[in-house]
Amino acid sequence: MTEAVLLHQLIAVAASKAPQRTALTFGADAVDYATLSNRVEGFASGLLGCGLLRSERVAIYLDKRIETVVACFGAAAAGGVFVPLNPLLKAEQVAYILRDCNVRVLVTSAERLASLASILPDCPDLRHVVVTGPRAAGGSLENAARDASPGIGLQGWDAVIDAPRRPCHRVVDVDMTAILYTSGSTGKPKGVVLSHRNLVAGAKSVASYLENHADDTLLAALPLSFDAGFSQLTTAFHTGARVVLLNYLLPQDVINALSRERVTGLTAVPPLYIQLTQQKWPEAIADHLRYFANTGGRMPRETLNALRKKLPRSRPYLMYGLTEAFRSTYLPPEEVDRRPDSIGKAIPNAEILVLREDGTPCAPDEPGELVHRGALVAMGYWGDPEKTAERFRPLPGRESGLVLPELAVFSGDTVRKDAEGFLYFIGRRDEMIKTSGYRVSPTEIEEVLYATKLVGEAAAFGIPHPTLGQAIAVIVTPPPAGSLDAAVLLKECRERLPAYMVPATIDVRDGPLPRNPNGKIDRKTLSADFQEVKV
Repeated sequence: MTEAVLLHQLIAVAASKAPQRTALTFGADAVDYATLSNRVEGFASGLLGCGLLRSERVAIYLDKRIETVVACFGAAAAGGVFVPLNPLLKAEQVAYILRDCNVRVLVTSAERLASLASILPDCPDLRHVVVTGPRAAGGSLENAARDASPGIGLQGWDAVIDAPRRPCHRVVDVDMTAILYTSGSTGKPKGVVLSHRNLVAGAKSVASYLENHADDTLLAALPLSFDAGFSQLTTAFHTGARVVLLNYLLPQDVINALSRERVTGLTAVPPLYIQLTQQKWPEAIADHLRYFANTGGRMPRETLNALRKKLPRSRPYLMYGLTEAFRSTYLPPEEVDRRPDSIGKAIPNAEILVLREDGTPCAPDEPGELVHRGALVAMGYWGDPEKTAERFRPLPGRESGLVLPELAVFSGDTVRKDAEGFLYFIGRRDEMIKTSGYRVSPTEIEEVLYATKLVGEAAAFGIPHPTLGQAIAVIVTPPPAGSLDAAVLLKECRERLPAYMVPATIDVRDGPLPRNPNGKIDRKTLSADFQEVKV
């Protein structure tokens, strides 16, 4: 095998070319490609020993560590579908995903399993939990067993890895291999289904324009549950490069890792870059950091200028993407001075169109919807054919009449294209909140507020913020014939929501809240009452 077709083959091909080259670094631990490939094969066999059937789902609820990577690629190698869960999610959010995509196997730590004890009985499809840790040292596996529900089999990580080798389910490149959950404009998160082809084509495309090579060291600072975060793995493995896994608490931790590991490529979101520009950078980083890439929202001009001042020899890449198509555009570094507000042009092996509502192409500088076609377009939303048909459909005028027509993804984002073909982001058509690089559904926050039983009505929305992109604001009313303490409600939010979803401000008002013509609470009117919040 000389070129990867399936996701896990990225590691196998790299191992065949340079088995002793380091693939992953996590703290003081490092594994080479040969070892990583062997562990992936072992984990795949262990899953098959647990009875995993073709295309069944394997959820991974861990922070970034070597086991996380092995579990993702091992599930793909077995013929299963991996579901990486953001480690910041709380038990109820985890439970929703486990139920939504009928997860069969959960990979987690003993500590995290304990936090999930109350929700496991509500996950009827879950059959096995794989608990990380060396040989269940210190009785961790026995302790975890007390936190598992009856009927769920517990396996130690090493026992799974050391399972007898078994032939894997046969899959092809168009078979699904991953589900990444992303918040929708209303309701609960949606599971974006990705094929082997999606992920491998994405790795090749990104590696080509970032000019990645085997001597690169990429820092994985973003969560692996993000498409851009997982891309650090696939891009590196495609080229035989090294990935440094980092779970950071402070922005200085990122800078320290860049320096210590002599990182050559960094991809991050604007809020992190804003924080990084406020830190002191060792001058030596500029000698080895070949590029920095932005994703997850527009980077403020001041932040870009500050980064370039600190990193005069590093090449900046400004990018745009959506989980439904992974990555759509990038701005070449040589164009940054001329058009720093642009999201660039289509990445290799993709076509980006700007269309009117009737499906006709927009004229230069005419706002329209960004539409992406090509090998990176996802397979749709898990278990939601209506939403899938809404966003994934044939291009108007290009219906082929074939049994399997080519589908494009309609992003819902408004952009414009100038006369030279460069794209500029205008805004999102829905009411998503973009905060700290995350896309947050206001309805999901409101559901948590209502679940506290402390509020009568609630509305959540995003407001401009200098470092977060948007801060989350909430307007609530007291329950009928009751009172409401904002501090108590905020405490409940912190206990029930990941940190990035906790409101920055809570405003208590007398009800009822204003409605729009459809009878829904009018978020736009409410948000107009707020100015930029400093938090």
